Amino acid sequence: MRLRISGKVPIPTDNYQKRQGATTPTAQDGDYWWLQINKELVGYWPAKLFSSLGKGATEVLWGGEIVNEKTGGKHTSTDMGSGHFADEGHRKASYFRNIMTDDDYWWLQINKELVGYWPAKLFSSLGKGATEVLWGGEIVNEKTGGKHTSTDMGSGHFADEGHRKASYFRNIMTVDKTNTLREPQGVYPTVTNDNCYNIKEGRNGTSWGFNFFYGGPGLNAKCP
Repeated sequence: MRLRISGKVPIPTDNYQKRQGATTPTAQDGDYWWLQINKELVGYWPAKLFSSLGKGATEVLWGGEIVNEKTGGKHTSTDMGSGHFADEGHRKASYFRNIMTDDDYWWLQINKELVGYWPAKLFSSLGKGATEVLWGGEIVNEKTGGKHTSTDMGSGHFADEGHRKASYFRNIMTVDKTNTLREPQGVYPTVTNDNCYNIKEGRNGTSWGFNFFYGGPGLNAKCP
């Protein structure tokens, strides 16, 4: 049993508008490469500086670097990292951990929090992007005893029961190849049996963006 909503990934376009006097771009501007530490965007560079990296890198470096001008004939006393040698270990020496590259993993991010990842090799057919994205719910109906399963989808309430009862997706967007969030286009619903579970598009033009309600109780008088 499946209930889902699908939409085509839109063709990316440049949404950066040159504004007179604008000095700080937004996180959605495709003209910049951003530095993110943990969950915070802390800086950016013009993308044109990295033209040779437009299709990826062959080598990634981590570590530290200082400038040694040998003032007075002596090596600089500038600390690298914490100023402790690597063999002094944890609590003294600086370190990098959980080092990964985007090409090796596909990450799941909810709001601004990275909550998990999968090895990229599991998604070889998606290496250059997707043509369709699905949202919704799915259950297994084994018809035990000749009856439909009573497994809830979502909250167990039908879509038309609305907010505070039915489950929903809201502010639905996809990320294009410029790392820009866009609302999906050409969206359509697919329902196996709307007497068991159904789906209903929410109102547009609200703070919920593109949204829909979905779900149901499964087994009921109209879904024997």
